[in-house]
Amino acid sequence: MAKISDLTVATDDQLSTQLGELKREQFNLRFQAATNQLEKPSRVREVRRTIAQIKTLQTQRSAAAGK
Repeated sequence: MAKISDLTVATDDQLSTQLGELKREQFNLRFQAATNQLEKPSRVREVRRTIAQIKTLQTQRSAAAGK
């Protein structure tokens, strides 16, 4: 799982790229869970939280840029 300090130093482009990769991984994990092939169930939670952290950072940055 990515640390929040690592995410804060990333650029907006890096965050967008990482967000896309995590969404793709989340999609694959959902399929694995549906077919009972999920090896590490805790990964679903990690991916979901990291996605939320990235979206929160993006929202904070856009609000700061708007001021």
